[in-house]
Amino acid sequence: MLLTMLMLPCLVLAGAPLDIVKANVDSVLQVLRDPKLQGEPGKKAKEQKIEAIADELFDFVELSKRTLGLSWNEFTMEQRKEFVQLFRSVLRNAYINKITAYANEQVNFTKEVPLSDTTVEVDTVVVTKSGSVPINCRLIKQGNGWKVYDVVIEGVSLVSNFRSQFSRIISESSYAELVRQVI
Repeated sequence: MLLTMLMLPCLVLAGAPLDIVKANVDSVLQVLRDPKLQGEPGKKAKEQKIEAIADELFDFVELSKRTLGLSWNEFTMEQRKEFVQLFRSVLRNAYINKITAYANEQVNFTKEVPLSDTTVEVDTVVVTKSGSVPINCRLIKQGNGWKVYDVVIEGVSLVSNFRSQFSRIISESSYAELVRQVI
């Protein structure tokens, strides 16, 4: 009985990242299915609601830091703040239309895999008419909660993909050129 009581907090914490991702995905799906937000008149409101959910789920600072890698340390605080906002906009612009094009695909939450003491990967599969798409969210523990710092779609890490592009620009030119090309 004592062993069970000691293990209970660990079991509750183990499910937290998966529960957080599932709750946020469910919230996005509710927005996408909302009949009041269909068509062109509801598009802006739908996008704003999805952005608000993303702001709760994602740690854009950690995402930016990992995307820039060692270059992050070379930037001033002002440049870092600027980059986080620019990168957030890039991600928004790249993915908002894909998200709002949702057509009742099924999302299955398959498992939660610890990567370290403070990071976890939540594996999901989106089932479409043409097949299954694995989408895994990597989360980092922050205080009592968890935030997404990377998304791996069909084995391709968002962070790694952008890091290779951004590193090349920075090494061949400068932060200013990166900002110019990101905008």
